[in-house]
Amino acid sequence: MSEESHPHERHMTPRKLFYLALGSVGVVYGDIGTSPLYAFREALKPVAHDGVTRFEIISLISLMIWALTIIVTIKYVLFLLRADNDGEGGTLSLLALLMKTANGHTALLMLLGLMGAALFLGDAMITPALSVLSAVEGLKLVTPRLADYIVPISVVILALLFVVQSRGTGAVARFFGPITALWFIVMAVAGISHISDDFGILAAFNPYYAVSFLLHEGFYGIVVLGAVFLTVTGAEALYADLGHFGRRPIQWAWFLLVFPALTLNYLGQGALVLGNPMTMSDPFYLMYPKWALLPVVILATAATIIASQAVITGAFSMVRQGINLGFLPRMEILFTSETNTGQIFVPSVNALLFIGVIFLVLGFKTSDALATAYGISVTGAMVVTSIMAFEFVRARWNWSLPVAVMALAPLVLLEMIFLGANLLKMHDGGYIPILIATGFTVVMWTWRRGTAILMEKTRHTDIPLASFVSSIERKSEHSPAQVPGTAIFLTSDPESAPAALLHNLKHNHVLHDRNVILTIRTVNKPRVPSHDRYKVEPISERFSRVELLFGFMESQNVSQALATLRKTGLKFDIMSTSFYLGRRKLVPDAKSGMPYWQDRLYIALANAATNPSDYFRLPANRVVELGSHVII
Repeated sequence: MSEESHPHERHMTPRKLFYLALGSVGVVYGDIGTSPLYAFREALKPVAHDGVTRFEIISLISLMIWALTIIVTIKYVLFLLRADNDGEGGTLSLLALLMKTANGHTALLMLLGLMGAALFLGDAMITPALSVLSAVEGLKLVTPRLADYIVPISVVILALLFVVQSRGTGAVARFFGPITALWFIVMAVAGISHISDDFGILAAFNPYYAVSFLLHEGFYGIVVLGAVFLTVTGAEALYADLGHFGRRPIQWAWFLLVFPALTLNYLGQGALVLGNPMTMSDPFYLMYPKWALLPVVILATAATIIASQAVITGAFSMVRQGINLGFLPRMEILFTSETNTGQIFVPSVNALLFIGVIFLVLGFKTSDALATAYGISVTGAMVVTSIMAFEFVRARWNWSLPVAVMALAPLVLLEMIFLGANLLKMHDGGYIPILIATGFTVVMWTWRRGTAILMEKTRHTDIPLASFVSSIERKSEHSPAQVPGTAIFLTSDPESAPAALLHNLKHNHVLHDRNVILTIRTVNKPRVPSHDRYKVEPISERFSRVELLFGFMESQNVSQALATLRKTGLKFDIMSTSFYLGRRKLVPDAKSGMPYWQDRLYIALANAATNPSDYFRLPANRVVELGSHVII
């Protein structure tokens, strides 16, 4: 893809590049920026059973530096940021792009995409709990008397974070970048100040130590990899937030600030432990002098709140994509900014994440315990993205099979090793992210499958629109009465007469002067230009067919789109227009295409879905709903 595919980069001035890069530091790199709080500490534990040697400490830091280099720098920053869907990144965005060129394995691609999205949503639950707990735990070093208050303080911080979501982040988002940038600078300074404790730590740049450690440690080496992977958690946010900032700002932020700061901090932690093995208990906070501990804890807490905010808003964005692409039922989506359509609030998702996060904090109580549960969802999401990237380079960049295998097989193999290492933590809480991801995958797959079955069943009883209009337009003594105004009938099948139209004729025996059969369709691209928003097709003197097209990143504001349509020649007065919606009452059928439990789940999801008049922003006083029973 060319750089022009990113809307932010078409007219990129140095000033704009700086501000976008600074903004990306807060949103894109918040999660990965909190990893130094716990990653090295957790990696030391598996090898501390009989005392940690100098070789092991250098090797652990080497593993971390090379994990950042290979997975984050090479895979995400240099490669995946170029695999975009009209400037948008993320698992569902990539899935939408690949569905255009799926060659006989649509179902497999869809399942992979759903698994990747589900793992990301699971990550959105674990990240706030782990990050905030690990930051607040620094209070133990300020004064041991606060140890008993760490969990309550964390719960209060997280509760406030979820409560303020409905107010939007626009007012405080401008501070995210500078605060997180300061966090990275403070980490870099601390690292530099301790490298002199033992300059031997610089040997960690040599990959020999990383490879040699894995070859000699055997089983313990694999266990250590699970903790080392905590170094790169948050890398998926790089790709998911591509559309917000563009490729170049994200790359510049990584190479000029984030990567150097992380590397220096890990080197400093390693040198500190080499110089004083007693600091192994908490090498991050023990890097700082006593007088600086409280300010650093406060800054760390602010950084983890920002990281949590970024992953929560990422979950909102992922859910909106899932709704528009047909993987989830309609949910209430509130826009918290009048200018930025990316700033949204999904109340049901916010409540679900809040319950999950508080459950994790109260259940695990410490970041040590929670870190063992972390990693599986992240590694799983990375493996899924790599497999989908293989399909992308074959279908979109026309790479030959041998070239694609040579380029991506080593990455997939490395991530599979990391995944295997994390799966060893299954009994210590690793089952939690798997249960969460499985639940989300089942919900999305059920909704997709149930909707397809429902459309197939209703299609058998549908009347072709062309023949219906032809028969209704023939004047006879049984013709329905004609009333003034415009009737707009929403339907998902523009080739068939909408059920609401048939019910209106059957019960009210009237037909409006103008009748519009309206279909709303989501295309496999992020946004649709306003001049391509609609397609109008006259059917007869009184009937016309209109198709409104929206991108999967857009709000489907039908009233606004129809207002634009009126200006182009489709004449109707909104105050004399009625919108007719068909509402179905679903009844489970044991002989349907899904098991009975899945039927019940689909019906529950359908009943919980937001009213279409609210979702599509229809004028509340102009909507008429007509119901029917459908057996699925």
